[in-house]
Amino acid sequence: MIMSIGERAVVLGASVSGLSAARVLSDRFAEVTVIDRDRLPSTDEPRRGVPQGRHIHVLISRGQQLLEEMFPGLSQELTAAGVPTLDHLGDVRWILSGHRIRQGPSGLRVLAAGRSLLERRIRDRVAALANVEIVERCDAAGLVATADRSRVVGARIIRHADGSAEQVLDADLVVDATGRGSRASEWLGRQGCPQPRVDTVELDVGYATAVFRASSVALGSDRGIVMAPTPEHPRGAALLTLESDRCMVALIGVRGETVPATRRDYLEFARSLRYPDVYDAIADAEWVEDVVRYRFRASTWHRYDLLDRFPDGFLVLGDAFCSFDPIYAQGMTVAALEATAMGRLLDDHGPSAAVQRKLARVVDDAWAMSTGGDLAFPGVEGRRDPKTRIGNAYVPMVHAAAAYDTKVGTAFARVSGLLDPPSALMRPGLMARVVRQNISHSVAWPWRRADGSAMPPRRSSPGPAGPAARSSSLSRAGRMHT
Repeated sequence: MIMSIGERAVVLGASVSGLSAARVLSDRFAEVTVIDRDRLPSTDEPRRGVPQGRHIHVLISRGQQLLEEMFPGLSQELTAAGVPTLDHLGDVRWILSGHRIRQGPSGLRVLAAGRSLLERRIRDRVAALANVEIVERCDAAGLVATADRSRVVGARIIRHADGSAEQVLDADLVVDATGRGSRASEWLGRQGCPQPRVDTVELDVGYATAVFRASSVALGSDRGIVMAPTPEHPRGAALLTLESDRCMVALIGVRGETVPATRRDYLEFARSLRYPDVYDAIADAEWVEDVVRYRFRASTWHRYDLLDRFPDGFLVLGDAFCSFDPIYAQGMTVAALEATAMGRLLDDHGPSAAVQRKLARVVDDAWAMSTGGDLAFPGVEGRRDPKTRIGNAYVPMVHAAAAYDTKVGTAFARVSGLLDPPSALMRPGLMARVVRQNISHSVAWPWRRADGSAMPPRRSSPGPAGPAARSSSLSRAGRMHT
């Protein structure tokens, strides 16, 4: 049933963010038009407008729930297409803050779909909606506003066809989901709006991704490995088994670490990691796709929500609004959260500027988690308020406790999966478990100086992440169990 918020909504960008927005708007507008500059592929190949499309993407628990609500049966459809469904804690080896997290069933499901496959399946669902049209090979050129510039009433577009002239699409709502290359601030400037403040945290993350045949010998029954960089060890890696018995591996370098470009350097980088899990999995594996590199300089939040003047009839979503460090795998889930919240806010406020202001609440927790983690690295510029400092001291203690206690690990997985807020880690019962495990196993308490650098540990412990855990024999039988 379509609600009578307006006749037409225009969505700029056919990414996961734009498609999610279009699905929500299709229930509230008589007509929804989605435009994208790319020729949209009918296969699962990556497209030009998604430069990170060849790299690891994970639809974490909350994102899977929301997309399933938008597109009933999507999870089953992806599973039938061969996409593995993983238990967040039971099927993945996590090495966080230098601690090997104890594995065990968490009940939290993760879809290990490649970005291109997931986007195409969502796009097919959106294109099948009777009141939605997707227009490809079409550039967004600007906004159309009322004479007093208080409301956006359309979008200017230019189709790629030879000799095509600028065209105006009238709209009751225009949504910018064009990603990090968004020109929204420029367009709003033409309407007399001030430039938004841009909050930035620059970790400078480099990725080198390749695809292999999955090695059951090295992985056992596990389906993924995540080895997060730390201030002391700025190299990390992620391995994820995908559909068709493929294994995607991303080698990660932060704070200026150069990631490899050749096969030989790729294996050497993997060998240099603090733990041998990823190297063991790929050392003798068959290469399926060669090395592709990508660099993410900084997380950015364009604070349109703080502007005193912002027009009705216009919204900015996804990476165009707030772009996160991809290490945390939050992007697609936050896009789904924004689209869902947008629907509720439109029901309450209509296509007014109040919707953009209130969307800030949706991204706040995810921003605090990802940028707070980045600010744990010395030299990363940003505001370290007491909340950030406490978090950066406490989270490594959570990881240390999770090396022994699956309940702590599950609690952390719920927060990182955006099912629970970060404050859930501070509940008295969980904090007691964290402190007890740290004391019981003599784990160094990672208090940090005001500048974010680590203070010397008072005690050391091999623990499950110490020398005994660094054996290259990582078969299923050699892992810890609950």
